[in-house]
Amino acid sequence: MRINKFLAEQGVASRRGSDKLIEEGRVTINGVRAKAGDSVEASDVVQVDGKILSHKVNYEYYLMNKPKGYVCTVSDEKGRKTVMDLLPAGAGRVFPVGRLDYDSEGLLILTSDGDLAYRLTVPKNEIPKTYLVRIEGTITDVQLNRLRAGVEIEKGVVTKKCKINVVETNKSYTKMHVVLTEGKNREIRRMFETVGKNVDFLKRIRIGDLTLSGLDRGSVRKLTKEEIFYLSNL
Repeated sequence: MRINKFLAEQGVASRRGSDKLIEEGRVTINGVRAKAGDSVEASDVVQVDGKILSHKVNYEYYLMNKPKGYVCTVSDEKGRKTVMDLLPAGAGRVFPVGRLDYDSEGLLILTSDGDLAYRLTVPKNEIPKTYLVRIEGTITDVQLNRLRAGVEIEKGVVTKKCKINVVETNKSYTKMHVVLTEGKNREIRRMFETVGKNVDFLKRIRIGDLTLSGLDRGSVRKLTKEEIFYLSNL
């Protein structure tokens, strides 16, 4: 298999993260610096930063209800708390699938399974992700329809069509369910900014049919075999 896929399967990093490690010269195959596109056989000795990787794969899968105030990275150069700090003692080498920004919360999957991570995040698979969004004040049908059709959040970057349903509204705030099939950086907040609205609460509540049912804010649990099978076949 390709070297980036092998590294992802070992839980070293996502495929993109593995490509970066390879580019930085931190990966070797049989003592030779790896190149993008290299293949790995069962007999090959693969090392990352001098550490030999086993060819045995034991994936781990966690579901987290991420709270605000944590970043979705393995480490943070600014010294902020990361979602890794919430994992139980003894958790293996996993990484977050996709991201929720520092001020957002909700459903987050962490795993060492690079193939699953790729399946859930690659744009062409259009995996639906549902968010509970609250904005200040009210919003018009014209504004909602603009957002549903796709808006330009920066020069040349237009969001895909999405579903938005209002679930509660009054003079002070409006709550909505927003369903996206892509994951651009701070996409929802930037979308609403284009129609002059400020998002003051954002929570991912669903990936496909997987929800946070019974999981308190800041809590983590292992995914069940049924949930892993479901996500692997989305």
